[in-house]
Amino acid sequence: MAQCPHVSSSNVATPTHNSQVFKDECTLCFANNLNPHGVDVCLSCFNGGCSRFHHNHAFSHSSKYSHPLVVNLRLLLKQKLEVEESPKKLSKLAISGESEDEKYEILSSVKCYACDSNGLEIDFSFAPRIRDAVDGVIAAVSARKRSDIQNWEVGELTVCDHVTGLEQGHVNPLEPQSISHCSECDLKENLWLCLTCGNLGCGRQQMGGLAGNGHGLSHFLNSAHPISCKLGTITPEGTADIYCYACDYERIDPNLAGHLKNFGINIASQQKTERTITELNLEFQNFQFGMTSEDGKLLEPLFGPGYTGLANLGNSCYMASVLQLIFSLNYFQNRYLETFYTHTNICHDQPASCFVCQMSKLAHGIHSGQFSDPPVIPADVSAEESQKLRTDAQIGIAPFMFKSLVGKDHPEFSTMRQQDAFEFLQHLIRTAEIKERANGEDPTTIFKHTLEDRLQCTRCHRVRYGVAAALFDTLQVPVRSLPLEVVAAGEKVEVKYEPVTLLECIRQTWSEQDLEYTCAECKTKTNAVRETRVKKFPSVFVFTMNRFVFENYVPKKFGVDILAPEFLDLEEFRGVGLKDGEIELPQEEITLPSEPQFNQEVLGQLEMMGFPANRGKKALQATGNSGDVELAMNWLIEHMEDPDIDDPIKFTISAPSASTNSSAPEVDVTMLCDMGFTPQQANYALKQT
Repeated sequence: MAQCPHVSSSNVATPTHNSQVFKDECTLCFANNLNPHGVDVCLSCFNGGCSRFHHNHAFSHSSKYSHPLVVNLRLLLKQKLEVEESPKKLSKLAISGESEDEKYEILSSVKCYACDSNGLEIDFSFAPRIRDAVDGVIAAVSARKRSDIQNWEVGELTVCDHVTGLEQGHVNPLEPQSISHCSECDLKENLWLCLTCGNLGCGRQQMGGLAGNGHGLSHFLNSAHPISCKLGTITPEGTADIYCYACDYERIDPNLAGHLKNFGINIASQQKTERTITELNLEFQNFQFGMTSEDGKLLEPLFGPGYTGLANLGNSCYMASVLQLIFSLNYFQNRYLETFYTHTNICHDQPASCFVCQMSKLAHGIHSGQFSDPPVIPADVSAEESQKLRTDAQIGIAPFMFKSLVGKDHPEFSTMRQQDAFEFLQHLIRTAEIKERANGEDPTTIFKHTLEDRLQCTRCHRVRYGVAAALFDTLQVPVRSLPLEVVAAGEKVEVKYEPVTLLECIRQTWSEQDLEYTCAECKTKTNAVRETRVKKFPSVFVFTMNRFVFENYVPKKFGVDILAPEFLDLEEFRGVGLKDGEIELPQEEITLPSEPQFNQEVLGQLEMMGFPANRGKKALQATGNSGDVELAMNWLIEHMEDPDIDDPIKFTISAPSASTNSSAPEVDVTMLCDMGFTPQQANYALKQT
């Protein structure tokens, strides 16, 4: 190995407990430490870079920041021992920060990029500080694992008020477990026992083959009995899966033996026969999602550009679906495939904390085909073994840096809990809009459009037009029940619904609607016809389907299939503004200079429920901006048919009076500020009245 003058002159650092060490993969592409050339970790700032066999990002980083020395890390999978120790009993859902050397052999070498742009391997045996830095990098918890630990680490399960206040009815012995089944279907596993009344309901379907129809949850929704115990997880030690549907969280039951005795279950004689929620969650971390169809058959893997999958990071299906969606659009492909090659040279941020760097990394990873190579299959293997080799080779890319960056500080997307895909799409588009605004290259403009709202009084026939900017559109889904099937006596009738087309949903939402209306021209209460049109079409529409209705203020979802055609003509919905012969309704109101400050947390929750932002603001304004999401939601339900519900928010004031220039009474200012107005707005409005 060569001698290097930079060994003594370089600014080498040893990682501390809080250091972010990117030793799993390159921060600018998906080359990782399992590939034959490994990852080069900077010994000055611990950035990870790929070698010359990929894109030589390690050399680019070294040249840009004058950090010459790196340690190259490669992982080799160890052969499994025939005899393995029994795993420790799981008592907490967590990912430990243990070293990888239990599973892999770590190969390391030190290279200098100042001596050779390809990385010259050097001798550092005479430099203790280099040796200490290398040992520190190898021993450090990687940035990826550190993120997993922070997101998955959860506290010990606790007792809730619903457990301590559980009230049981009369003694109700169950059938022997061997013949017990869900009260609503024939499932005999994944059964949850209601500890209030003894109802047996199946759980929700789990990835990996665990069947379930969610009848346990349905029982809670119908009965309000919150606590259930999973049969098959009960142990003689008095443990079992306990779930509180009211809290929507796992719990423990200190009096489980007594509660089960009410149903004739002797806890001392029970044996665990099914996996617990903890075990299922941990197993799914390594489950290869998308490799099998619903009937369990292996899918045929595809390879090459555009056929690179996204590995599961733990309940990250929602993110994977959104990323595959947006990177199927040419606008995002063109933006970020180009910046993959150009942005690095002008970027002044660390790659792991740069939005454009991580989006470019994703675009290249998905579309280059570099991380989707078909395996070399020997000619003498069987068809079954060949299929397995091909399936195992399509491991996909793992966008953990992107997830950490985009989800940072977000109360939901920073966790590893399952989330709603549309809510993540909204968050991602807002983030991209903010990050790319200064660059003038915002790809989210393809979603922006303008809606035209037309209101016509049926008495005087005058009209009012309004326009509103939009990114997403919530469509109402027509619900038409199919004829009920004839079933045997005692069986539950399942209500099914007729599929509807996407065009029907658009017409249901945007076509003419009759409303009660107080006309400004007629000066009386009458009726009006209202319709929505598109003033300016986007390049791409994003529709979210509202299958919910509210019954007694409780949302109920209908299972209606939406039929989407390959081509859709929306010309009938084009808005053209005021037409020849139409007369506008008079304007009545004066507006304040700007709107009040609304409770962003409650506004965000209302938007997640499908209410447009403008309606959410009106609800907050009407309910005093109190921070009570239920109060705001109830107001929206009651005023959903108001003809001016989508009009721009206006703050009515009377004509100026000859008042003094003194400040308004403090108590009045405080009341208005509590409603969300700023002190300046409150003073202005009060002085005008």
